[in-house]
Amino acid sequence: MTSPVHPQVYPVEEDTLLLLEAAQAELRSGDRVLEVGTGSGHIAASLLGRVARVVAVDISPHAAAAARAKGLEVVRTDLFAGIRVTFDLVLFNPPYLPTAPGERLDDWLEYALDGGLDGRQTIARFLNSLGGVLSPNGRALLLVSSLTGVNEVCAIARDDGFGASILLESLVEGERLVVLLIVREECDA
Repeated sequence: MTSPVHPQVYPVEEDTLLLLEAAQAELRSGDRVLEVGTGSGHIAASLLGRVARVVAVDISPHAAAAARAKGLEVVRTDLFAGIRVTFDLVLFNPPYLPTAPGERLDDWLEYALDGGLDGRQTIARFLNSLGGVLSPNGRALLLVSSLTGVNEVCAIARDDGFGASILLESLVEGERLVVLLIVREECDA
């Protein structure tokens, strides 16, 4: 039996399990893995012992505590702030719900849900900074919802010098959830 998660921490849901399934399929034994926005730490903890290193980050003090309780190496930070090493596999289940200012709540769980007006605000920040923590042949797995716009997210990735392809997808209550495989684009100069 698992211990209950703090009410301000995003619990394990269908999107969590889809990203975990994709991560398990993409893992290589020597990988150094970074999970951004770890929430409960479920994904990162599931990878312990299967790769060279697992680091989890989250902006929420409650999520950081939940992940630490699972034996994870945790950094409490906003996305990649303060991260000075590179990783072979970066995982992110971002806040992707389109959220109008009047819909916002003033709590830590909001960080796990609020993707800005179009649902892509945090995703764009993630993709813009990803190159600084991704090893030369590294890859990232990014969970995206049809509510956010999969094509639009792929366009942001291209603008930031990455290629994006669908690795896995699932339909959950009318919402299409997609895990994108993000890799550096080859330059034909």
